[in-house]
Amino acid sequence: MVRKFDFLVIGSGIAGMSFALKVAHKGKVALICKSGLEEANTYFAQGGVASVTNLLVDNFDKHIEDTMIAGDWISNRAAVEKVVREAPAQIEELIKWGVDFDKNEKGEFDLHREGGHSEFRILHHKDNTGAEIQDSLIKAVQRHPNITVIENQFAIEILTQHHLGVTVTRQTPDIKCYGAYILDPKTGKVDTYLAKVTLMATGGVGAVYKTTTNPLVATGDGIAMVYRAKGTVKDMEFVQFHPTALYHPGDRPSFLITEAMRGYGGVLRTMDGKEFMQKYDPRLSLAPRDIVARAIDNEMKNRGDDHVYLDVTHKDPEETKKHFPNIYEKCLSLGIDITKDYIPVAPAAHYLCGGILVDLDGQSSIERLYAVGECSCTGLHGGNRLASNSLIEAVVYADAAAKHSLQVVDQYSYNENIPEWNDEGTRSPEEMVLITQSMKEVNQIMSTYVGIVRSDLRLKRAWDRLDIIYEETESLFKRSVASREICELRNMVNVGYLIMRQAMERKESRGLHYTIDYPHVKK
Repeated sequence: MVRKFDFLVIGSGIAGMSFALKVAHKGKVALICKSGLEEANTYFAQGGVASVTNLLVDNFDKHIEDTMIAGDWISNRAAVEKVVREAPAQIEELIKWGVDFDKNEKGEFDLHREGGHSEFRILHHKDNTGAEIQDSLIKAVQRHPNITVIENQFAIEILTQHHLGVTVTRQTPDIKCYGAYILDPKTGKVDTYLAKVTLMATGGVGAVYKTTTNPLVATGDGIAMVYRAKGTVKDMEFVQFHPTALYHPGDRPSFLITEAMRGYGGVLRTMDGKEFMQKYDPRLSLAPRDIVARAIDNEMKNRGDDHVYLDVTHKDPEETKKHFPNIYEKCLSLGIDITKDYIPVAPAAHYLCGGILVDLDGQSSIERLYAVGECSCTGLHGGNRLASNSLIEAVVYADAAAKHSLQVVDQYSYNENIPEWNDEGTRSPEEMVLITQSMKEVNQIMSTYVGIVRSDLRLKRAWDRLDIIYEETESLFKRSVASREICELRNMVNVGYLIMRQAMERKESRGLHYTIDYPHVKK
């Protein structure tokens, strides 16, 4: 079946939904969700949204400087200035859509401070800001008559001239996107969605790793699809590991213990109760995430421990419960009372700083295709994301992509010559175990060899092992009917390859990419 929309939005987090809301007055919008509307990284973001709001102590220059420092000075300064300066206006938009940020007794925003920030500038809703934003946007999207929400559908690939028989390479100057092939996993049918404008908002890649705070839908689908369509992908080596995910073996994804808890006064301790951050950084537990994650990784490896502890037992118990109600409840359900007991934590894959390369309008290297949110590489984060900059980046760039696409959408028409999906000569995969086992192997390879600390030898070993899985997966894909599982595996292998290859190409330790073969040189 062929379906036509003015705007095709793939992904339903803060990036996809805010874009949809901003363009829907102009035409019909299809919002494609891989699972349910709420299943997005946005929903799990506890910390908050960074924006300069208290002008008595804070200003744009300070936020820009903090972002550049965190990014190890390889952030694109134009992108940084754009996000920081446009943030307050986008906060107003979120409030208009119903987002309720916490206020203090005076009616001012109750601002938090997180690692790497020089001032209190994090707006939040208790310790579940992402869920509050996601819920508010879902309500706004469901009310809009021009937005069609299509849940439990899986985008397989974007449509370009390649589907018209044209040879498309990375050197092809004018690749165009005409929509996407989208699978209904229930029926096994693949529909053709034609669009004038397509937005990729598929989120991150955390599920490529064994331990992650991301929902398991985060298999890097958008990045893999764009890369296969010969689009430009950049900075994939910069994977941020959150230093403090709750250590509870068997939980996947891992429950996040927000960085705000360290901002609140939480102290990191080894399993024998000793503080250790003084050995690594004068900012102690409030050092940037990459430093804290490496410090924890080092302590765990040197001591042979599975985790360290985060301690807030010295803080006022009522205050702790008020600030972190969800964390308190979750830990209590596992027999840990955080007002009296230390919290066991370990690092987990959390956020991707790279992705589909876009310009200041959110446009990718492929015409008519925009990318926003964690699947995009705007240049804001550089070598490392400053805490709570990601949600605000998503709305600022969704706004930019909406404005740009609204100016040009009338120049585009549907490409009616795209053939429908052809799966002749394929059959169902012989055994699901082939796919699930390969997924586990990808997780092991990435976590063991392409994690927080890397080396040339580890990366080479990962490359050799992933290469075997790549060959097996492509062969399986060609002879199988399309399924969400085989497509996700393909995407995971693709993304693993990109992280590895771009890590191999960076012959230095920089930001989140830390290799023992190229020690960090202070700039």
